[in-house]
Amino acid sequence: MILKYIVDIHTHTVSSGHAYSTLDENARYAKSIGMELIAMTDHAPSMLGAPQKFHFNNLKILPKKLHDVEILKGAELNIIDYDGNIDLEEYSLKKLDIAIASLHIPCIKPGNMEENTNAYIKACENKYIDILGHPGDPRYPFCVKDVVDACERTGTLIEINNASLRPDGSRKGSDIIMKEIALMCKKKSMPIVMGTDSHFYLEIGDFSLCEKFLNEIDFPEELILNTSVEKFKNSFRKLK
Repeated sequence: MILKYIVDIHTHTVSSGHAYSTLDENARYAKSIGMELIAMTDHAPSMLGAPQKFHFNNLKILPKKLHDVEILKGAELNIIDYDGNIDLEEYSLKKLDIAIASLHIPCIKPGNMEENTNAYIKACENKYIDILGHPGDPRYPFCVKDVVDACERTGTLIEINNASLRPDGSRKGSDIIMKEIALMCKKKSMPIVMGTDSHFYLEIGDFSLCEKFLNEIDFPEELILNTSVEKFKNSFRKLK
């Protein structure tokens, strides 16, 4: 399938501590390749080198658009325990346009299948969390059916993460669980959203690995939210 992807919901700036581009550089590049919306989702405070809560509390000073690209101001939250708690308080969460919740090795030790499953489900039940970030990391096994069911029930989107599909990436082997996730979403006619997880501006909008992955399982085009700002916005926001 040949699609025009104009939405990227997972990008980082230098504020994340291990990313290498500014928001301005990200927006300029996004404009140059025809993107219409990007989400700035810097790592939340539990990640080594990440900004503290004041960074997220002050996002209001940023413009809604840069170089004609709409900017959603958000965070990639860290799930910090098996009860699905995350590392920003409600005061900060209320200020975000978008919130991704992910499991990261520096922030939580991998649990067993029951513990990891519970962490994801409880995160889904948090009304401020919009997207589960890069599920599929083989270091965090979980019951795919239970988590996909929880996403369906709570209106939480599941990310298909381009960086997780890199053969040289830190989450090598994610494609196995991601395939199970995507096939279950396909069966349920549940939409998914792709994210590049960009840590340098040239990665923004590059969904080549996601596209190949989804083509291989004949995933329906209409269930991919990155092709339309309107379609994405209508699907991603939970009722707060």
